[in-house]
Amino acid sequence: MIDFSEQIIQLFDDSIETIQKSTSLSSEINRAIHLIVDSIKNGNKLILFGNGGSAADAQHIAAELIGRFKLERKSLPAIALTTDTSILTSIGNDFSFDHIFSRQCEALVSEGDVVLGISTSGNSVNVKNGIITSMEKKAKTIGLLGNNGGIIKEYVDIPIIVEDSSTSNIQEVHRVIYHIICDIVEQELSKEK
Repeated sequence: MIDFSEQIIQLFDDSIETIQKSTSLSSEINRAIHLIVDSIKNGNKLILFGNGGSAADAQHIAAELIGRFKLERKSLPAIALTTDTSILTSIGNDFSFDHIFSRQCEALVSEGDVVLGISTSGNSVNVKNGIITSMEKKAKTIGLLGNNGGIIKEYVDIPIIVEDSSTSNIQEVHRVIYHIICDIVEQELSKEK
């Protein structure tokens, strides 16, 4: 039987190193938290999207806010645009996969909403298009990105960029970041009467 212990330890170490480097993102994360809290306090919502694992992350964040993260509290308004297969496939078929999020944003985003696009490469065209449409609708935008932020960093109000080239490491840090966001957003909004 092959012993993978050294490889396993190295993979843990790589992940830990990426997480530790990402503590430098605390200012951007803080700004994102304030944006989300203020938006929800003003009667708006958080809209999320991404592809593949990032689509799952968008759904995960929405579930934490609509359900609960740690506290018993009222439901918070969050929508993942990655869940309706009929909408996704009809837009992909009738228009283009590049418009699966922008078309939904055109219909669902309101002024004052916060839109969070997730892309480990920073270059997902459909995420960029969704962000652009949301900005046109006067929403505030956050990019949860990887690598060097790609093209999307140029379009968002707050780019949160995990500087790493490993998709799995970026996804792991994204998960830590959005759990921090959910934790503090929940605490702040639970203070509301």
